[in-house]
Amino acid sequence: MEDIASLMQGFAVALTPYNLMLMAIGIVLGVIIGVLPGLGGANGVAILLPLTFTMPPTSAIIMLSCIYWGALFGGAITSILFNIPGEPWSVATTFDGHPMAREGRSEEALTAAFTSSFIGALVAVIMITFLAPLVAKFALKFSPVEFFAVFFLTFASFIGMSRGTPFKVIAAMCLGFALGAVGLDKMTGTLRMTFGFTEMLSGFDFLIAVIGLFGIGEILCSIEDGLSFKGNTGSLHFRKVLETWKKLPSYWATSVRSCLVGCWMGITPGGATPASFMAYGLAKRFSRRGKNFGKGEIEGVIAPETAAHAAGTSALLPMLTLGIPGSPTAAVLLGGLMIWGLQPGPMLFVEQHDFVWGLIASMYLGNVVGLLIVLTCVPLFAAILRVPFPIIAPIILVVCVIGAYTVHNSMFDVWMMLGFGIVGYIFNKLKYPLAPLVLAIVLGDKAEEAFRQALLGSQGSASVFFSNWLSGTIMALGLILLFWPAFTWLKECIRGPQNTASAA
Repeated sequence: MEDIASLMQGFAVALTPYNLMLMAIGIVLGVIIGVLPGLGGANGVAILLPLTFTMPPTSAIIMLSCIYWGALFGGAITSILFNIPGEPWSVATTFDGHPMAREGRSEEALTAAFTSSFIGALVAVIMITFLAPLVAKFALKFSPVEFFAVFFLTFASFIGMSRGTPFKVIAAMCLGFALGAVGLDKMTGTLRMTFGFTEMLSGFDFLIAVIGLFGIGEILCSIEDGLSFKGNTGSLHFRKVLETWKKLPSYWATSVRSCLVGCWMGITPGGATPASFMAYGLAKRFSRRGKNFGKGEIEGVIAPETAAHAAGTSALLPMLTLGIPGSPTAAVLLGGLMIWGLQPGPMLFVEQHDFVWGLIASMYLGNVVGLLIVLTCVPLFAAILRVPFPIIAPIILVVCVIGAYTVHNSMFDVWMMLGFGIVGYIFNKLKYPLAPLVLAIVLGDKAEEAFRQALLGSQGSASVFFSNWLSGTIMALGLILLFWPAFTWLKECIRGPQNTASAA
């Protein structure tokens, strides 16, 4: 009851005309940031941070957090319409969202994505409201051992839950690990596979790889197909939104499972990107229509969007309660709090009571405002498909080049993006999955760092990963998923002779 009373006070702080105006402005700016490939929520918040220095701390953090919500919403737009993830966590949305757009179901896909995003963020905000002390205390116990166990489970789930050839998944993942190892070794300070290029000291930027693999790769495939966009334009009526809302309750199990995955990965912090991949893999595994995933299943849009928003929102929990940012954007917000003289941590709830609960209340309001704004614009986004693709393709190419250049203001990144585009084209032609490659690039170095730190602490003993119930359980689940394709193959081999004998 005390938390509810504090939340009501927070709503009184957030529901001022000035703060409501900042919410709307923040959401619109965030959607634009999310649509632009390569910019990203963290970069957008960092760029716009100076605009808030003259604002009161509560109003400033409300605007910045709403920019974050808008970026989370906006990342799905280009993912669904053009197969170009506006944000890293929107990669999994492309797998079924873009095929739906090709089939003329763009409004259905966008509505499902936005609504699922709203649900995921709402669940995470409720969790922040009532479970902050308990969850923060649990997350504080995580060491490199537990972090590597979570990464291992994420990689293994892709191998075990893949409907395709596991060897292709492993091959793509190994290439991703190799690309992720390029640059400066964080543990020893030595250079790895830079080949004399100073631009590669920091390794391959994930956003550069994503823009190239998906954006340029998609354009090359479209050029080969004669620059024809496969699919019809969606009808521009809100009845599509209402019809989609009627379908969504039947996927409640997927939403609940994705919320749990997202909140877990956001708090630990695993991050929104692996949360979206893991939720997609689980949805594909448990769905009755799992074989149709990748061909335009609405469930394949619901799962990653719900998990990504739940993870992105819940990442603010350790930042507020412990001062530990759970995501790059949370790290930028943490810097903003310190600029305003606020020190995140347990004492923040005591010393800055109105600020904390005003921020939490703004999470509820910002999420609602964001949903209303993006749903109002669904027909506008769907109308983009009316433009002939030969006109859209050069625009997309220019946006990709600008997005790649602005990451580090370097032409080298543009050439790297084009190189990744060729790799994406080759992968599409050879039917190799892009998702494991992308996942390994973004998480490979983090998993390696956690692995080496854990082994250093145990003096080289791998038994440290099974030294407690938490890491042991996660590792055991990962091993089961890793060898699941082998178990399935053995099962089929055993059943094969028996079926032959019974037929005889």
